[in-house]
Amino acid sequence: MKITKISQQIKRGNRYSIFVDEQYSFSLSESALLEAGLASGQELSKEQIKEFKKLSADDKLYNQALRWVAMRPRTEWEIEQYLIRKGASPPLLKIILNKLSIIGLVDDKKFAEAFVADRRRLRPASRRKIILELKRKHVTEDTINEVVGNDSEDEHTALLAVIASKRRQSKYQDELKLMQYLARQGFNYGDIKSALQAEDTD
Repeated sequence: MKITKISQQIKRGNRYSIFVDEQYSFSLSESALLEAGLASGQELSKEQIKEFKKLSADDKLYNQALRWVAMRPRTEWEIEQYLIRKGASPPLLKIILNKLSIIGLVDDKKFAEAFVADRRRLRPASRRKIILELKRKHVTEDTINEVVGNDSEDEHTALLAVIASKRRQSKYQDELKLMQYLARQGFNYGDIKSALQAEDTD
């Protein structure tokens, strides 16, 4: 059996279709094709074609994961769950995670740093709530402690930002409702009381 044509796909320019004896057989990404060293006119055995078809399926899953992770940062656990849902075997899961790690797309510390920075800039929240959110994404406690730290100034700034935001809503003109909301967001009662008292004296 001979490779009679290798053509770039129209919809996915980074993938190439491999034709054996004039019939479509399998596809590979550009990088996988280069690694495989395939070329037109090359003879392949049935066993080799079977192996390349498996490589094609694994390669497709890797590229799906690559596109998914590139959309926004993900934790290692989130990527694992995505691959499991896609049917990745344990050995393939490890291979893909390793590949993504090599190119810097699996790094829970970087994820946590970006997550905390975005939270504080776009949707201020208490340290306690941020920690809970990171734990839900299975970031380790050591990484969380290293990234979140215990900066009381950041916590106070976040609290003031949330108060200012909620004050624009009529229902939070009620002091008790506002305090209850802030407490549900994980802010310390003493800090809440001090912030609201300071607000009254401004």
